[in-house]
Amino acid sequence: MRRYFIYLGYNGRNFRGWQIQPNGMTVQQSIEEALAILMRKPVPIVGAGRTDTGVHARLMIAHFDWEEPIEDLVFLAEKLNRLLPKDIAIYKIVPVIPEAHARFDATSRTYKYYITTKKDPFNYELVYKHPGRLDFEAMNEACKVLFDYIDFTSFSKLHTDVKTNNCHIQHAGWTQEGDVWVFTIRADRFLRNMVRAIVGTLLEVGRGRLTIDGFRGVIEAKDRCKAGTSVPGHALFLVDVTYPEKLFLVDS
Repeated sequence: MRRYFIYLGYNGRNFRGWQIQPNGMTVQQSIEEALAILMRKPVPIVGAGRTDTGVHARLMIAHFDWEEPIEDLVFLAEKLNRLLPKDIAIYKIVPVIPEAHARFDATSRTYKYYITTKKDPFNYELVYKHPGRLDFEAMNEACKVLFDYIDFTSFSKLHTDVKTNNCHIQHAGWTQEGDVWVFTIRADRFLRNMVRAIVGTLLEVGRGRLTIDGFRGVIEAKDRCKAGTSVPGHALFLVDVTYPEKLFLVDS
């Protein structure tokens, strides 16, 4: 049995998230259906994470298994792109060791969230328009608080099936790109709805409704009801997933 990593991206607007669900088309389902046509049998795939409805990925990684070596991976990626809808793109497919796992072996994941305070008719589908001014300096000060903790229960969707709410945040902060402010966060793992809940709570700091100490108190409460409202998913992007080099059989 041979294992392969698929590098891909997608615009999540028309999907019910990554993971297969009974009530709508998902990215995973779309790729599995295309693979089944090409390989002439079902080919399950496993993603590096689960993006929610409407959330995008500039880079997602998934793995699948095949009984024999696939000689032309470039051609397979091209054939997949022909079958897949325009809002999913396969970048490349690379061989990995049989034990490699797209989800469990990821050492970091990076998300970006895009916000603007100015109306723009060209980016409204991918950027969250926030009414009024925000204190991004205070929001960046609040970001520093995140590094003091590993338990982020306050930013997790309720009633999930995870064994722990611990995450190790490696980077978090806001930067400005023209009229758009970008929140970038990198961690070893994320909880369901975690990034959107963090951004929503940071906005409370930016509006002056929550102090830095108050933000710290939200985390320490370990109570989702204490955190801010989750921001909309249409401005959230998974942008990177990293793995140990030892997993790859060739330079990826």
